[in-house]
Amino acid sequence: MAGDLERTVLDFYQVNTPYPTEWPPEKNNASDESDKDDTKKKINRRKSRYQALERAVSNRGSVIPGSENSGSGVGNLVQRDEPDPLGTTESVVRSLKQLGLPLQDDARLRNRFLLSSTTFSPALFLSQMHANADTRSLIDGLDVLSKSIDQKSASLKVLVESNFERFVRAKATIDNVYKEMKYRGADATTPRARGHSRHASRNSFRSGSGGVGVTTPSTPVTEARKKNALAKESEYGVMGIKAPLLDVSAKAEDVWGPALGGREKEENLKTVAVSLDGYKEYVEASAAIADSIKRKDYEALVEEYTKARRFADEVKQLVKEIGSDQPDDSQVYRILLAGRMWHDVEEQIQSLKRDVWRRLISPQNIAKSDTTPGQPGDQHMELINLLLELGVVDNPVWVWLLSRYDYLKSKIQSTAERSKVEIEILRRRLANGEKPSPQTIASHMRTLGRQSVESKTATFDSVDIVELWEIMVVFMSNLLSPQGIMGEVLEFWQTVQGFIEGTAQRTLPVGYNGESKVHHRLSPQGTSDLQKGAVELVSMLRESVLMFFAGPPPEDISLLFSPLPQTPTTPNPASISGNLTPRDPRFNLDPNNIPPPSPRRGEAWEKFAFWPPWSNSISGVHFLTKMLALVGSGSSDMALIAPVSQGDAAEVDRLKTLVNIARERCVTALCAAWNRDAENIKYVEDWNRSPDRKDVTKMPSSFAAFEGALLAGMQKILYISEAMAKAGAENIVLPPPTKLLQMVRSQYVTTLYKALSGMVENAERPLKKTDDDWTIIDPEGYVAPNAPPTTRASTLGGGTINAGDRNVRMLLTLSNLQALRSEVVPGLNTQFENAFSVKLTDETKTIRDVLGQIDARLFQSYTRPSIENMRKIIRAGVAATDWVPPRGEKPREVRPYVYEALLTLVLVHSQVSTTASSLTSQVLSYLLEQTSRELLDAFKTRPKYNLEALMQATLDVEFVAQTLSHYTTDRASELQSQIYQELDGRTDNEARARLQSELPEMRAVLKRLREASKSEFACFRKPKRAAGPTGSGPERRDTGGSIGSVGSGGGSTNGNSSILSTQFGAAI
Repeated sequence: MAGDLERTVLDFYQVNTPYPTEWPPEKNNASDESDKDDTKKKINRRKSRYQALERAVSNRGSVIPGSENSGSGVGNLVQRDEPDPLGTTESVVRSLKQLGLPLQDDARLRNRFLLSSTTFSPALFLSQMHANADTRSLIDGLDVLSKSIDQKSASLKVLVESNFERFVRAKATIDNVYKEMKYRGADATTPRARGHSRHASRNSFRSGSGGVGVTTPSTPVTEARKKNALAKESEYGVMGIKAPLLDVSAKAEDVWGPALGGREKEENLKTVAVSLDGYKEYVEASAAIADSIKRKDYEALVEEYTKARRFADEVKQLVKEIGSDQPDDSQVYRILLAGRMWHDVEEQIQSLKRDVWRRLISPQNIAKSDTTPGQPGDQHMELINLLLELGVVDNPVWVWLLSRYDYLKSKIQSTAERSKVEIEILRRRLANGEKPSPQTIASHMRTLGRQSVESKTATFDSVDIVELWEIMVVFMSNLLSPQGIMGEVLEFWQTVQGFIEGTAQRTLPVGYNGESKVHHRLSPQGTSDLQKGAVELVSMLRESVLMFFAGPPPEDISLLFSPLPQTPTTPNPASISGNLTPRDPRFNLDPNNIPPPSPRRGEAWEKFAFWPPWSNSISGVHFLTKMLALVGSGSSDMALIAPVSQGDAAEVDRLKTLVNIARERCVTALCAAWNRDAENIKYVEDWNRSPDRKDVTKMPSSFAAFEGALLAGMQKILYISEAMAKAGAENIVLPPPTKLLQMVRSQYVTTLYKALSGMVENAERPLKKTDDDWTIIDPEGYVAPNAPPTTRASTLGGGTINAGDRNVRMLLTLSNLQALRSEVVPGLNTQFENAFSVKLTDETKTIRDVLGQIDARLFQSYTRPSIENMRKIIRAGVAATDWVPPRGEKPREVRPYVYEALLTLVLVHSQVSTTASSLTSQVLSYLLEQTSRELLDAFKTRPKYNLEALMQATLDVEFVAQTLSHYTTDRASELQSQIYQELDGRTDNEARARLQSELPEMRAVLKRLREASKSEFACFRKPKRAAGPTGSGPERRDTGGSIGSVGSGGGSTNGNSSILSTQFGAAI
């Protein structure tokens, strides 16, 4: 009986021994492989309406007690033995035991041979139980198994048919009970779909469960019902009792916990509690320090750290007092507490010190404080104060100053080298580009005549050249401005000087027990090293600027292939000029395709690293003024640093040399560009009238603006006046040497000569219709090459200018020269004398003579064709056979040649008055003189004059004189007198006597002729309201004949006061 009970227990728990020492490993597995396969098959098997019945058949646990699977999937109790399903024996276990396979000790293995077990293995059963069976016996066994299955199926069918309605009602009851438990009597909020396994037949479902198929969603569910419902949210009904159980457990722990530890433990805890209460603030020191570090509350941190150090020192003193004696419990706890506390505190403080040291020497902190918005300006002093409060071995002041010196040294070198290479890259690209045409250069210079340099900084040169100039100015600003490296060097020295003099240490803490007071003073060696470092920084800045101005363009640009230095103030040209980013795409170069060096064309700018290729003098003088102002002010600031001004006199001299060399190189480069622009300024002429003066073009104002801008800028460059406001600048920025002044003086005169020569060339040079560098420029300023001379005209200024007509160009050029001679050049000379404090006595006389020669030459070129035409007309008319009236016939008309000559002068008057009205009096007065002279020469060709010839000559001469009386000059009057003298010398006394009687009649004839021709020659009449003195203008001299003074207005006659009645009558 005992054996059967033991076997039953072993079979139930499926263990091998009633006293196991460890958990069986097989219990950890859900089932063997066959169990897994069967489980998968059951899961994947298609559900049917009779799933519950199929489960009852397949799961023997529903028929045989104890045969169900456990929660882990391991079969529990099965039959201990059963007959062979094939009908060969009544006991499977006994047969296998006889075959040498004991199964009574291994329940798991036995279950695999029993058909009633869920772990039954057919293959294992046949291989062991019927290993020696023949075919016949297996066939008989199959028949036995088939009959057994048929019998069980028939009985199951009968059972289902007879009890089907019960099963359906039971299912509905189970569903109702489940719903009641889950929802605590409340209907479900939504209808629930039911699987096939719980569906009843049509009739039974409608009759038995029709009332519970649909629920109303509006039924409320209370919290009490939810708490005990069989749902996941209520932890399947245990939520209601879980919280009370936890409370009871906690209270039981509180009540019985201390009692279970024993009285000894209670005493120890009391002692610890008393110690902790006594030293509570020290126990919390570590946490307080950690919290202060986290919040960056350094004042609270120092206070807590001081308390901790004081407590640690007290404990050390206590240990010394105890010596070799045995400490009591309170002393032991105090010592242990102090050791633990100090270990935690010191570990945190050391970590903080490392972080503070790292921040103190980091580039973000040693850079200028204004480069990091939002941070306090004295952040380094806060870190130094913190280190001194905490106590350090190294001097934080010295470490920070040394780190800042190294940072500035590296920054100067990297900024200078990289900026020079980037500038050279842009220079090479400009130099390898196409040379700008003279018309392009002229278009930039023409803008000065419209607006000032300051307001047209973006148009007085090409965009690329202006951008490169701006980058150069920014480079100088980065080095020498107060906001650049120069300002950082000055700030560094001021900080060093404060620590050397002891003023900066007044606010520094002395630390715990004055331990940091030793760091308040710099050592003599440290002071000397810092002074030398300041001088070295100044020297590096000076050398960088000097090499930029005095050195040739760099040839090695490999630095550009290295990565940008990771510093917080890496040079950024785009923040400077707007176009360059920290790494401009133009500087992302291919190492195998480096931009070639600038080609050697013999240009002056090729040897200057600071001059953009093809830049004109206007942009050059504008930007060089800014650059030299930075050089002058920066050098003055550097000279004020005490180690430089008081200690190293050689460095001061080198700063003076820097200013002088930079100024000289700038003047040299600018004079070369000035000379080239003076040669191209002739292309500025666009033959458009000036809006202020209608008798000149825009050329005089453009030339005045060009020269004025150059002189003003050159004055700022030579004297660097913008830097003289700095303290001590007069000791560094010295007056320019005489050599530079003489260079500028000579260049100024040369540019005047070249500009004037270009103007004359514009007037005299013929237009060509083939490829040529001469072009006509339309009013909009665009170049129109090879335009037909007869069709190109400018209509600005109220009059039409035919720029293709050589005479029109000469007249406008003469008017321009007159404006230059009377206004522009004297104004420029005065500006030069005032700017450079010199007198241009000899140069002024030379310039005046040159202007006079150019004006006279151009005037002769314009009037020569008209004079030649007049000569032909007059000589042909006087030499004509019908010029002398028949004997005895008095002349009643002037000869046609006189009208022809006067009509020629009418055409000249029309051209001059409409083109350059200010020249009308000068030109016609001069032509009147030449006409009188030609009449004199023509009358000399006749040997004798009778009365008729004398009267005809008198009418011709007097008609011309009276018609052009408004333009009569002293020289013209003199020539007319000579004409009458020649006529008097070639006649007899009888003719002279008879002429006196004919004078009244001749006077009437002249009056009639004047009245008849006043419409044709109305242009020669004197205007009613003269704008100024008639005939005013410069004196002109003719190498081929006599040209008197023009513009005096003396000797002019009118119709009532004729030469005939005065001079000739007196001669008779």
